[in-house]
Amino acid sequence: MLTTHYLPGSPCWVDVGTPDVEASTSFYTRLFGWGSVSLGPEHRHYRFCQVDGRTVAGIRPQTPAGGAASWLTYFQVLDADSVAKTIEQAGGTVLAAPADIEGQGRMAVFADPAGAAFAVWQPGATKGLGLVTDAGSLGWVELYAPDPVGIRAFYQSVFGWRIEDLPMGDLSYPVISPAEGDESSAAAGIAQLQAGDQPHWLPYFEVPDCDGTVAQAQRLGAVTQSPAMTTEGVGRMAFLADPFGARFAVITSSV
Repeated sequence: MLTTHYLPGSPCWVDVGTPDVEASTSFYTRLFGWGSVSLGPEHRHYRFCQVDGRTVAGIRPQTPAGGAASWLTYFQVLDADSVAKTIEQAGGTVLAAPADIEGQGRMAVFADPAGAAFAVWQPGATKGLGLVTDAGSLGWVELYAPDPVGIRAFYQSVFGWRIEDLPMGDLSYPVISPAEGDESSAAAGIAQLQAGDQPHWLPYFEVPDCDGTVAQAQRLGAVTQSPAMTTEGVGRMAFLADPFGARFAVITSSV
């Protein structure tokens, strides 16, 4: 499971890029009960979203290049520049070269060979999210890939992940753990991309009432992409897109 004891290769941050920071902040704070702290104009009004004073996500304006609103998952690394070289050598693409965030850390954004965007974070003063797996915080991330088997080699070469197939009914589900973790460190998975969809990483947020959260999201202008469903031994989950089209999932875990 996710923890705030971040190991290299573990998900450590998520933020959503939006054309309207104020409107997106209003949506997510009303949906999840988050508080919001603006970092001011010197940081392009980046928002820290918080639960009981602990950061659970960020909200940022889209880059000048634009693009669709989307959630971005960050993975912790020891050296962002070294990882950038590895990613290029493995067939990935640099979308934003490594850059310092004023003493807080060093980050870069990439796309994997299939086109799914992700980021890396080399921690400085900011180690990562302050709260995970509790209500209103990140509980899981999932990669949707056209070739879930073939994409493994790329990510294992970049992060050294351990990927194990977990039986799930008649199928198996690839579960990702950081190389330095153990069986309890699983924090991500890989799923089959549906025909016509674009490869992407999807964050799951833990909520106390999946159905109630979906109803509230709809009232706030979200679109339900897949209605609430129960997966035995996992929980009840639903897939949503916020008013600007950024996709995310909510889950009420069974354990």
